[in-house]
Amino acid sequence: MKYGNATLGQVEAVWNKLGGEEGVQLFLAGELMVSAPVRIWKTWKTIKLGTGLKTADDFRKALKAGGFRIGDWTNDILGKPAFSVASKEMEVDLVNVSVAELGFANDASRKEIYDRAIELGLELCPAEVGPQLRLQYKDQSHSEWLVIAMEPIVASDGGLLVFRVDHDGGGVWLYSHGGHPGRVWGAGSRFLFVLRK
Repeated sequence: MKYGNATLGQVEAVWNKLGGEEGVQLFLAGELMVSAPVRIWKTWKTIKLGTGLKTADDFRKALKAGGFRIGDWTNDILGKPAFSVASKEMEVDLVNVSVAELGFANDASRKEIYDRAIELGLELCPAEVGPQLRLQYKDQSHSEWLVIAMEPIVASDGGLLVFRVDHDGGGVWLYSHGGHPGRVWGAGSRFLFVLRK
């Protein structure tokens, strides 16, 4: 069969969804467009940016005072020029989504995950979301870890890193993790994106 793994029943279902013979003719003539359904995302958490913390040291002190731990590489990228903060206070709505919820049945690369999320109406987070979320998400469940979908920051060793908020046996952390475009994430991995307004 020249339709790959599609069954005759699936081909018939497509035929019917297009409106039968007339719909198929309109589709082939370019007069009937098919689009993906619009996904309605729900806000998982709203956080504040631009809260008065301006420098890497401001964040380091606030995190330490809050009892949060900071990974060594996280400490490194907090001090990089690519880490910037909002000039005035603002709120962002975050969406918590798994790789599977973005439509990937198995693993997907960071680039594929970002591209799909943007295609589905989400936006990348400003880098400030990582430390601000850590400060504002004090009741994180044990064993939960969330990747901040952001433009990676180049670390001192040349590696690309993104922030991650974790609660594990060692405490409540602001971590950083591999942000290379080809870095593969499992279907159950959870990413935070900004809800487009």
